[in-house]
Amino acid sequence: MPLYRARRIVTGHDSEGRSIVISDGAAQNLVPNPSDPDRGHVNFWRTDAVPARNAGDHDPAAGAPFALPPPKGGTLFRFFQIAPEKNEAALSREERDARMAQMFEAAGAGHARQAMGRHPSMHRTDTVDYIVLLKGEVTALMDIGEVTMKPFDVLIQRGTRHGWVNRGNEPALLMAVLVDAEPLPG
Repeated sequence: MPLYRARRIVTGHDSEGRSIVISDGAAQNLVPNPSDPDRGHVNFWRTDAVPARNAGDHDPAAGAPFALPPPKGGTLFRFFQIAPEKNEAALSREERDARMAQMFEAAGAGHARQAMGRHPSMHRTDTVDYIVLLKGEVTALMDIGEVTMKPFDVLIQRGTRHGWVNRGNEPALLMAVLVDAEPLPG
């Protein structure tokens, strides 16, 4: 299944301050994983600071380099897709690790990968993430334990080391809002 293409509608204001739709169409900033077409991100919006600025019609997600975390002091709204683990069954542990390393490096987040002995997707960012599973089934791995999510389950990820495993038969589609957070000590 190719990366999910979502409609994105953005509102704004005209020159007289009246509310208008400033864009309506498919999200243009899909970031597929070059080594796996069933894994990737669709960034819908980002803010560079909180409180956010709603003036103008600049699209802060368009043309921005893909990054795993949001801007410092900002937010990021995205869809992401996790391929079924069975798609990688023929790969060695080293090949799977190399593919995941490539994805994290492409997102400017090679440094975020931690404790990959549990799974190649394990990582940690200084964020609070509001995550909703929209389609499929996915398991969130923690250092200790794991939780399997079904559609419309919500995970609040608070700067913890975590990874994602799809043990199902179809790609899992998730929606996330990532909010920059103070780093945890240590």
